Amino acid sequence: GHYAQQVDLEWISKVRVNTQAVLKRAQFIQRQKIPKKQWQAAWLLKAVTLIDLTTLAGDDTSSNVHRLCLKAVQPVRYDLLKKIDMHDKGVTTAAVCVYPSRVTDAVRSLKAANSSLPVASVATGFPAGQTPLETRLQEVRIAVSDGATEIDIVINRMLAITGQWEAMYNEIRQFREACGPAHMKTILAVGELGSFTNVYRASMVAMMAGSDFIKTSTGKEAVNATYPVAIVMVRAIRDYFMSTGHKVGFKPAGGIRTAEESLVWLTLIKEELGDDWLCPGLFRLGASSLLADIERQIYHQVTGQYAAYHDLPMA
Repeated sequence: GHYAQQVDLEWISKVRVNTQAVLKRAQFIQRQKIPKKQWQAAWLLKAVTLIDLTTLAGDDTSSNVHRLCLKAVQPVRYDLLKKIDMHDKGVTTAAVCVYPSRVTDAVRSLKAANSSLPVASVATGFPAGQTPLETRLQEVRIAVSDGATEIDIVINRMLAITGQWEAMYNEIRQFREACGPAHMKTILAVGELGSFTNVYRASMVAMMAGSDFIKTSTGKEAVNATYPVAIVMVRAIRDYFMSTGHKVGFKPAGGIRTAEESLVWLTLIKEELGDDWLCPGLFRLGASSLLADIERQIYHQVTGQYAAYHDLPMA
């Protein structure tokens, strides 16, 4: 992680976001042509390599985490990859993402599969963040000691909604410290922040406090990753880069289910931040059911026909 700078709170509380401009830009992005047919398989594969393949359910067990890990290591059927000469290119998802109590299972499964894929864990009282600071910090430390190399923390929305930016900054600094060598992705839970201006402010504070990534949502809020909110967050990332020279990553999550949507996300990043950001170090897609649809689309691209659901393994 990078060193955080002292937070400029004066500036944070004065900044305003122009809602109309944001909505207009989001519409423009959604109207962009997605890549032509012959390039589509390549773009879809690119999307696969940017996925944080996720399971965050109350009924997670070591066996469904194990299946998730195998899927992450071999996300697209070997014979399909062979047809487009990608079978030996090491196509995997970017990471797997699980609850803290499942980190050990994931680490064990990936080790058995001889894979160095990162394990990400949510922490800090996910999804609501409404637990004592001490237990939120302890959760981070335990996940890291169990082998998570990425931690998806949630901010305390109460602090953002009530404009307590310094307190929010100080909490995130402590999470950053608890992460140690692990990368920190900071979930803003944008659906609960109330305004674009608050989303922008929270993005800035999260980056100043040392986040490696900012992430839209837990996937558990009523409203998750929308394009307008993403525009606000990536503009914050761009402004932060312009003023510090430091690149922070972006992760939309929650409700991203179709191959076509994943291509819109790639287009948004390309248009707003440029090709530099289209890599796992700076862009992730948080998803659980997306992979199955991407695999169906790749099957269609390669064979010219649509797969029945039983033709492809469960993602």
